[in-house]
Amino acid sequence: MAIQPERVLAEALKGEGDTLIIKNKKLRLSKYERVFLIGFGKGSARMSLGVEKSLGKFLTKGWVIDTVIGKSKKIEYTLGTHPLPSKENLDFTNKVWEETSQLTDKDLVLIIICGGGSALFEAPSSLNLKELSLVFQKLINSGANISEINIVRKHLSKVKGGGLAKHLFPAKVVNLLFSDVPGNDPSVIASGPTERDSSTVKRAKTILDKYEIGEEIVPSEALLELPKETKYFENVTSILMLSNMTALEAMQKETKDLGFKSFILTDRLQGDAKKIGKKLVELTPPGKILLAGGETTIKVVGKGKGGRNQSLVLASLPLPDDTLILAFDSDGVDFYQYGGALGDSHTWQTAQKLKLDPQDFLKEDNSSAFFEKTSDGILTGKLGSNVTDLIIVLKI
Repeated sequence: MAIQPERVLAEALKGEGDTLIIKNKKLRLSKYERVFLIGFGKGSARMSLGVEKSLGKFLTKGWVIDTVIGKSKKIEYTLGTHPLPSKENLDFTNKVWEETSQLTDKDLVLIIICGGGSALFEAPSSLNLKELSLVFQKLINSGANISEINIVRKHLSKVKGGGLAKHLFPAKVVNLLFSDVPGNDPSVIASGPTERDSSTVKRAKTILDKYEIGEEIVPSEALLELPKETKYFENVTSILMLSNMTALEAMQKETKDLGFKSFILTDRLQGDAKKIGKKLVELTPPGKILLAGGETTIKVVGKGKGGRNQSLVLASLPLPDDTLILAFDSDGVDFYQYGGALGDSHTWQTAQKLKLDPQDFLKEDNSSAFFEKTSDGILTGKLGSNVTDLIIVLKI
């Protein structure tokens, strides 16, 4: 509940007359001739409804893209795709680009930026959709971390890495950030469309070389330098509304209320999903619960179905009778049907009865099939918020 849109906005956002209060920041709406709302990423649809309510009559128009649809009088909603971009995503972005092409310093633009925005809000500089999707897929499967992936994405797009800020200048821009990245760096969340970015084409090329993505897939001329001029970012304010730590702190409070002792290891967990689970089990003392959040990675080599959280749990097996591990994506989608998985001694016993070897499934990156057979997949459907992954280890 701690990361659900309605609760987050009720605590952090409200309208009082002609003033919008966002946490401790006040915006006098009546000083602007027009107020626009743009939203992209998983969770932006539900978040936008709360923002629209707080803006009231001052909202001129809005555009939101999410993997679920919304309904509003002043906001146009688009059903987009994730983790790969689609024609719908590109059409949405181009529409927003066109309809915000002549803003002035008397305009205010509120932007809801959520995890998944890199795919949902996209306008490639030169690659076509098929070419761009291939790059995205190769980066996701390469084992690259989210910062590396987004650096390449920025240099292939006209809206990322500060491109949108340059386009909206000289309007006042206020970003409401719902982070799904370890460390909550605004320039990484949704590839930082309104953030001044220090990365270069040279850095993007280094990453492509590291993961063996060659010129035949990403020609050098497709990579563009990002806007660096300070003036484009002087009117931009970013406010962190929600992050992985919000969920972890709520989980810690809940464990205490239930009589357990727990500790938060980190909200910036990164690394190979197939190695981290066992490490987390080793770091959990008897009688305690370890809580961690972040985003692990997988270098995909097989042809099965699975996600990083399911792989993390699968690679942790076998487990002793006193230990349980659970890992899941906070948006309810860990690729394919499950949001994650749990593992314990019962999981291992079931696997033995069914003659399932976890290593066989790991080699094929087929963790979803394993947990479907053991009935240990976590099935929630799409949830209304996204603060990346959460991991729990219990050792009694």
